[in-house]
Amino acid sequence: MKQFATLALATFLALGVPGLSGAAPNGYRTEPINGTDFEVIPRARKDVDGYWCAAADFARRKLGAGWHQKIYVLRGYGPSVTTGRRTAVQFSLKPLPDGAVPQRNSFVSFGFTPGDSMSVQGANGRCSVRILFN
Repeated sequence: MKQFATLALATFLALGVPGLSGAAPNGYRTEPINGTDFEVIPRARKDVDGYWCAAADFARRKLGAGWHQKIYVLRGYGPSVTTGRRTAVQFSLKPLPDGAVPQRNSFVSFGFTPGDSMSVQGANGRCSVRILFN
């Protein structure tokens, strides 16, 4: 019986958990939109660092991006097009077309602005940031 349980667990882990293929670190979910664009959807945490961490994880593991590949904000906070959840941020491995980046009205920015970018390595560095208050 112990051997069967061990074999079943090994098979389960090797095949993956159905429905959790989009699970990301720190309580976020990632869903592909197309071959280069994807959404990060919060489950519990909603801090900016967590979104970038999940984006880096998805870009690296699912899209095969290198550490120096840039991740671009495609769209800031808004409804998810893949799950219907109220809040998601869309990212892309492609830069926005010239002229598509909106002008900022101030030097201070909260959240995500389309066209903002960070390397996969830089975004992955956000995974170790600890939040004090949630």
